[in-house]
Amino acid sequence: MADTFSTLTMTLEGGDVTIKLRPDLAPEHVARIAELANEGFYDGVVFHRVIPGFMAQGGDPTGTGMHGSDKPNLRQEFSKEPHVRGTCSMARTMDPNSANSQFFICFDDARFLDGQYTVWGEVTEGMELIDALPKGEPPANPGKIVTMKAA
Repeated sequence: MADTFSTLTMTLEGGDVTIKLRPDLAPEHVARIAELANEGFYDGVVFHRVIPGFMAQGGDPTGTGMHGSDKPNLRQEFSKEPHVRGTCSMARTMDPNSANSQFFICFDDARFLDGQYTVWGEVTEGMELIDALPKGEPPANPGKIVTMKAA
């Protein structure tokens, strides 16, 4: 991978969320998230599934939770990294090798997900903005990613 990204800045309507990227855990997933972010794929995309005490999920351009990017799905890169508050991980179907563009951010410990979903980052600043996202499956008035860029 030619580009090495260390940080993702997700701008929400309330401000910036800083995410430390973890290519040491999931190099292919970090590369995909960074590529999509820098192409503008996530700009305007909503958090379509926000469950209090669990997680906020986004990354589907249709906002339904049923779609992803036009890029091929990724093979899983599971690790021993725990799913705790601020963990950024990839959403997928029942097929462990079906991650594409959808991701979730944990509000609280979700250790039952450990080893089954690919952890690719952790929120280092702005977690209160994730906490403030409108709740629901889907939310009546979902929170939106204004822009997202990797650096």
